[in-house]
Amino acid sequence: MTLARIFLLLLLTLACFPAFAADRAATERQFSAWLSSTAWPAARATGVSESTFRRETAGLSLDWNLPGIVAPGERPPEVNYQAEFKSPADYFAEKYMAPVVRSGQGLMREWSKTLASVETAYGVPASIIVAIWGRESGFGRVALPKDAVRTLATKAFMSDRPALFLDELVAALKILQDGHIQRAEMKSSWAGALGQPQFMPGKYLGFAVDFDGDGKRDIWRSVPDTLASIGYYLKAHGWQPGARWGVEVELPASVSCTLEGPEKPRPIADWERDGVRPVSGGRLSEKKLGQTGYLMQPAGRHGPAFIVSWNFYVLKLYNESDLYASFVGHAADRIAGRESGPFVTRWQAPSGFSRGAVRQMQLRMESRGVDVGGADGLVGFKTRIAIGEWQRANGLPVTCFPDVQTVKRAG
Repeated sequence: MTLARIFLLLLLTLACFPAFAADRAATERQFSAWLSSTAWPAARATGVSESTFRRETAGLSLDWNLPGIVAPGERPPEVNYQAEFKSPADYFAEKYMAPVVRSGQGLMREWSKTLASVETAYGVPASIIVAIWGRESGFGRVALPKDAVRTLATKAFMSDRPALFLDELVAALKILQDGHIQRAEMKSSWAGALGQPQFMPGKYLGFAVDFDGDGKRDIWRSVPDTLASIGYYLKAHGWQPGARWGVEVELPASVSCTLEGPEKPRPIADWERDGVRPVSGGRLSEKKLGQTGYLMQPAGRHGPAFIVSWNFYVLKLYNESDLYASFVGHAADRIAGRESGPFVTRWQAPSGFSRGAVRQMQLRMESRGVDVGGADGLVGFKTRIAIGEWQRANGLPVTCFPDVQTVKRAG
């Protein structure tokens, strides 16, 4: 490159930089005005004092490093639908599962007395609580990089869900006002989730527990508060004491995978009558699962099948994902010694198509009035059922999971 070209590029860079800085500075001024015109009235309406608000927002600036932020007047960033669709197997890889199990077993012993008290108080097994603790924050070892107030304020001003994050910002201010944590210690994830159990601030206000008796609900530093908060959240959302989350089963070919989901409960006796059996042998047990069971197959016929109890869907209320709830349940089983290794059935889900191709298939199905649970390129239970019913109607093997031909033709 010649000296003249280098000089020209330098001039162009210098010419562009002030405009970019001016735009950013103008947005910061809008943000400052928004704090006064929008955030403060919302906080005041819920009981946040003016002194708290001004103290915690004084000098507050936007965090321009957050992913997915949207400057005022701009369109939200597009989801990368071109990304290759990932098999559920990736989620359960031993490199993710084994550390949770190994550390979880040690921490079960270390905190056995506290966990026994939490289990007595809320009816949630210690192993489930420990598995969530491990999945959410690596047992509190994962560093939380963000100032929660700055993160939530930025997302309330510059995200595609401003109302949601404004409510969470106000909740964070109430936590600070109540004195449970100091601002410098109120660290969060990139999304604004707090502490070791990764509660959003509103979730904290409703379900965080002071279990060590120090007068503070400290989910950042207190292990007893963290464990009890997870337990109380699950109890408050309907955890059924005594019932396992689920069990991996052998599903006969005569039992349709379209029977999956929380909307299709069946008595355990009916699953038994149809030949559904635990992969470990024996029979399904009402004592372990309750009287009602639900079929769950994250990869359709291309992976493990489970009969789950209502507690599985309680776990999904902690994180709305079949894979998350299955991971927690399986990790808990291994931490408690009920299972010794990965699922028995191998994951063999097809690949070779994109998330965008799945979304186009979902849009076609929706145009025919089929409920696929939303055209997001993800294969939740409603999409799996819809695929299975389309396959059956077209005389194809019913797998309840997409493959290359299905995503091209279905709908």
